[in-house]
Amino acid sequence: MAELATLIHRLTHAAKSLIKLMSEGYCVKCKAKKPIADGVEETMKNGRKAIKGKCPTCGTVMFKILGKAATAPAAPAAPTTPPSQV
Repeated sequence: MAELATLIHRLTHAAKSLIKLMSEGYCVKCKAKKPIADGVEETMKNGRKAIKGKCPTCGTVMFKILGKAATAPAAPAAPTTPPSQV
């Protein structure tokens, strides 16, 4: 069982690394799509994930918002119970 958990963890880590390496964004300064260099995955205020890095040609900061599939599922809301009347 521990071997399976380790394998899943390694595959997940490899997939995240591949997304960072393969990410392509639009450089506003070069006006072209280019691969994002030195990409770092970040979480925005609204909980969505994004990749922030630099343009390999000019060094301008590039930012790519990832799809909804990349976001973690929201935690279920706690059930509310009405106050008991005495």
